[in-house]
Amino acid sequence: MTGSPIVPCIWLDDQAEAAADVYRAAFGGGSVDAVAHYPASAPNPSGRPPGSVLTVDLTVAGQRFTLLNAGPAFTVNPSISFFVFLPSATEVDGHYHALVDGGMALMALDAYPWSERYGWVQDRFGVSWQVMAVPGAERATVAPCLMFTGNQHGRAREAIDAYVAAFPGSSVDVVDTHDGSEGPAGTVKHGRFVLAGQPMAAMDSAHEHGFAFNEAVSLQVMCADQDEVDRLWSRLGKGGEYGPCGWLKDRFGVSWQVVPEALAAWLTSPDVAGRERTFAAMLEMGKLDVEALQRAYDGG
Repeated sequence: MTGSPIVPCIWLDDQAEAAADVYRAAFGGGSVDAVAHYPASAPNPSGRPPGSVLTVDLTVAGQRFTLLNAGPAFTVNPSISFFVFLPSATEVDGHYHALVDGGMALMALDAYPWSERYGWVQDRFGVSWQVMAVPGAERATVAPCLMFTGNQHGRAREAIDAYVAAFPGSSVDVVDTHDGSEGPAGTVKHGRFVLAGQPMAAMDSAHEHGFAFNEAVSLQVMCADQDEVDRLWSRLGKGGEYGPCGWLKDRFGVSWQVVPEALAAWLTSPDVAGRERTFAAMLEMGKLDVEALQRAYDGG
């Protein structure tokens, strides 16, 4: 497990529980760590039924995910995909076939210059996975990959540097750039970096894809306290767009959720009244106020 405070969140209509089952099967195990529900006593902005499942917190291959049931407002696209680095070609084949079942192939399973065994699939929920063999890998590793295309093309290196600067303990592993033969010279062909322990990747693509970053795949940042919420809310949102409930878009169009790490415990608590008060308080906020959320949970 990465142990990173950065947790990818996948926006689904109402398939969070089904997706958790599929991903646990595809990765040969894993765990459902928590399940949160919408308030049973009041309507919610998503239009989902009162009392229905809000989120499923899942861990597979040591990677935490949040699967969010939030209605059809946003659709997952390949602007953010997930690399799955595996020790062997045999494991690549198994993961590929499990994930492509009910979905579609984006790049066929084959040998490529960058890997002896690689394939890119879109699963039945629309989520994209790049599955590849990495010689010397000891276990499966998952890394979110950001594709900078359209009006964000050419900004991958700028984004990598901005993100690494925002999160202490982060680093750039490698950034390979185009020489002009396959893409505009100097743009990022493939970049790998680590944000607070979370492996990440980024690339520029000059092709017309017809998609862009949106809220359907966001990056949650679990903050230790209000100071960290304040710092990252300001740092990530500068030049971007602030939204409700701790959501923001950075200046590159990538969506983040800046949340106190205690929020998950409040929203999954057996104290039904406490978690419903917390949810109602959260709906009234932009940047999240840790003390106010605690008071709401406590009934103050």
